[in-house]
Parts: sequence; structure tokens; C-alpha cells
Amino acid sequence: MVAHIDTWIFDLDNTLYPASASLFPQIDLRMGRYIERLLGVDAIEARRIQKDYYHSHGMTLPGLMSAHSVDPHDFLEFVHDVDIDVVTPAPLLADMIARLPGRKLVFTNADAPYATRVLARLGLSDSFDAMHDIHALGYVPKPQAGAYVHLCETHGITPGRALFVEDMARNLVPAKAIGMTTVWVDNGSEQGPGVDHDHIDYRVHDVGQFLANTLAILEDL
Repeated sequence: MVAHIDTWIFDLDNTLYPASASLFPQIDLRMGRYIERLLGVDAIEARRIQKDYYHSHGMTLPGLMSAHSVDPHDFLEFVHDVDIDVVTPAPLLADMIARLPGRKLVFTNADAPYATRVLARLGLSDSFDAMHDIHALGYVPKPQAGAYVHLCETHGITPGRALFVEDMARNLVPAKAIGMTTVWVDNGSEQGPGVDHDHIDYRVHDVGQFLANTLAILEDL
């Protein structure tokens, strides 16, 4: 049940829009190009390095910062220089988020300038009370446990009264560990190394359908 939830937390990429929009592959490609330019390697080696840091650090950026003293602002500006018009506006999603009782937050490993652009494209600019981005996290990204503690401490979130919607199953493990209700958006996005699904409370394929079902339950109470 979700009647106890007073804080609704949403990931951004491949969650508030479907993975089929193929926005994140553009970012993935630009990360590879950044590494090629930074280290003077070919595309195959750049992808190997990128994915190694992604799996070991939760995202590519902290690995590059640690090993190569990369400026996070320079990296994020480069990799987020993408065409967001591939994302379809979602007015029905905006309406459903507005009807959820309590606070709504975006919790993303991206940065606020990029996230703001994507939310505007979706029609969700006014849908959230706060955003917690990679700069706010001090470059300690999901799924590192400290990211979730920082989120809750910063925004005064009681984990047991929060629900987190995310397309990466592994990013839900720490959320469940601190008591959040977890929703995995299983929509075909890259998952990385396998994890079991015991930490997932709801497995859905479409955020809009999940919210429609949730609102129906809440409005019947």
C-alpha cells in the first residue's frame, strides 16, 4: 500500500520519460567522445574505460575525477549537449504528479541544468518541490549509500514514508535498505551487473500507468 507515503521521489533519465526515447544513448556516446579526447584513446578503449568507471563508481564522472582530475562542470556540460527533442511532452504525467499528496522530488545523477531542460521538455517544470542533483551530492552518486542519506538529511525525508521510482534496479537497493518503498521501471534501460529483485516493491513498465493505478487507490481511501 502507498497510503503512508508523503514524499514521492523520481529518478530522471529513462524514468520520467521512456528508455525508448533514446536520449541517454546520446549522452553515453558523448561520454565516450570526452574520454577519447581526454586520454587520446580510440572509441573501443574509451568505452571500456567509461563502463569500468560506471560499474565501479556508480557513474563515469567520479572515476574520471579520481583518476584524471576531470572538472565535473566541464564534463557535464559536454556530455549533456544533446538533442532533447527526442523526448515527447507528457501532460498527463504532469497532471498525475500534481495529484499525488505530499512532496515530489527529482533525485538524479545528472546535473540541474540538464535536468531542468528535460523537465521543461516534458512539461514538468512546475511538478517538483526540489531537485537533488550530482552537484548537491558532492559527486557521490547513486547507488552509493551516502547519496541516499544525503538526500534524506538535506530535504528532511523520513525514508519509511518515502517512495522512490527508478529505472536502475541496483539504485533501489540502498533505498530499500533505509526503508523506502521502491518502484522499478523495467522499460529496457541498461542495467549493468545483475542484482536480485528482492528489494523491489513494485515492478512496472510505465510510470504513467503506475501513477494512474496509485491515484485510483489513494482516491478510493
